[in-house]
Amino acid sequence: MGSSNYNIILIFLCFSNLLRFIASSASGDDHNINYNEGGDFVECLTVQLESSNSATDDLIYTPNNSSSYASLLIAQNLRPGSTSPYDKPLIIFTPFYDYQIQSAIYCSKKLRIQIRVRSGGHDYEGLSHTSRDNPFVVVDMRNLRQISIDAEQKTAWVQVGATLGQLYHTLAQKSGTLAFTAGVCPTVGIGGHLSGGGYGMMSRRHSISADHIIDARIMNVDGQMLDRRSMGEDLFWAIRGGGGTSFGIVIAFKVNLITVPETVTVFNVTKTYEQNATQLVHRWQYIADKVDDNLLMRVFLRSVRSLTTGKRTVIASFTTLYLGGVEDLMPIMKEKFPELGLVEKDCTEMSWIQSVLYFAYIPNQPLDVLLNRTTPFTVYFKGKSDFATEPIPVDGLIGIFRFLREEDENMAEIQLSPYGGALNSFSESETPFPHRTGNIFMIDYGLSWDSPGKEEAEKHLNWMRRIYGYMAAYVSKSPRAAYFNYRDLDLGVNDYSSGNTIGSYDEAKVWGMKYFKNNFERLVRVKTKVDPSNFFRNEQSIPPFPLPPLYSS
Repeated sequence: MGSSNYNIILIFLCFSNLLRFIASSASGDDHNINYNEGGDFVECLTVQLESSNSATDDLIYTPNNSSSYASLLIAQNLRPGSTSPYDKPLIIFTPFYDYQIQSAIYCSKKLRIQIRVRSGGHDYEGLSHTSRDNPFVVVDMRNLRQISIDAEQKTAWVQVGATLGQLYHTLAQKSGTLAFTAGVCPTVGIGGHLSGGGYGMMSRRHSISADHIIDARIMNVDGQMLDRRSMGEDLFWAIRGGGGTSFGIVIAFKVNLITVPETVTVFNVTKTYEQNATQLVHRWQYIADKVDDNLLMRVFLRSVRSLTTGKRTVIASFTTLYLGGVEDLMPIMKEKFPELGLVEKDCTEMSWIQSVLYFAYIPNQPLDVLLNRTTPFTVYFKGKSDFATEPIPVDGLIGIFRFLREEDENMAEIQLSPYGGALNSFSESETPFPHRTGNIFMIDYGLSWDSPGKEEAEKHLNWMRRIYGYMAAYVSKSPRAAYFNYRDLDLGVNDYSSGNTIGSYDEAKVWGMKYFKNNFERLVRVKTKVDPSNFFRNEQSIPPFPLPPLYSS
């Protein structure tokens, strides 16, 4: 696989976060049911839809109509090493309207078959289209993708089946300066990205996506549609960074839009190990979170084969967006980071929407490319995340570079994404997303391969876990934090295999504190209030208290 193709894959996977809403039975042992290969669910759903005068054509897909079913099931990143008998859903349901989702919830309760909901195309751990323990159906939200923009009020209603690319494309049709702060991968689904956080190239100036949510429409466990006023501030707080997974099925978000300059500047300067990359990355750590808020400079570390020597080397790519012109950018770089040696010819001025294409590695393409829901590549993928609260010393960076040389060429990538700026303007408890002050940068470890087989998967997964263990000395502690949108089941899972549908609070706290820190406790209280029977659940969903305490908001 060529390095350019690999970089495209990793960029599209880096912010993955598919909408991961899961509904399951309120009580009972799912292992003992007779689900008749999904036939019972199809029959129940058909009856419910016909009673509401809904035709079932183009709504229900089963393995029997294999071509359509298989095409809908394709995921951007394949799940490595899975041995679950429930890797595929019994059916895939593609509703167009809210009331059709109500029918799916009704049948899920009646037949005690879980629902898993997907809205985009990325999912680090496959929680939207696989299950470890139970048969399930997928509610695919792709048909619920309407976007309504109020340019005068600078707001938008966005249904969760839309992708980031569709939102960016729609904004570009309205205005050259109206934008939204979110990730760089156009094929990521709106639902999971916003409800889990939503870091992007403008986060130092405009923070994360979840901080711009001002209203939402969510279907609760009773099939009722709620907005911010009717759901209450506790639930509204929970779905802005705590994921929609645990609390209901989010249908749409209303967001505040932002205004960007007519001209922005981008550059991508790459240095090899032999060109002092180690010292440059070390220096970058001292300025990345402290420079002008309009400047966000990420670093991508990879091992490649040198075009000049033919030998393996490690490269550091300083990939940057500046919300302004090159004349304003150059003095900042010369003062704050002269070691990089940036010159004006390294920079390109463009519109914000052109920068979206640039960072998605599809420059000079027509804007309609942003409407594509899938990438041309599917790979096996494993990701992890960390937060650095102090600079990694040079010898620590040398160790990272050594690990990168171990893996197959162009297969592993480590991203360093700077914090500071607007991210510091919110307290850790403002939303469930707690990663605010005190962090210099976020680390995303990404590893992909294209050969199937358990032995191949174990080789790569072992590398990922070894480097994660090595990094423990250099990242946040008590807890060692992680980003919820970069799901990682190695951190812990909820075990429902025994038929205990409530799950274990103690099990969930292990991974929950890493994603949410002290906000985990409040998320559990919200869950206990809105879904005490744990109808909406998955391997990493917020559990209710087994014996609900007296709730206080």
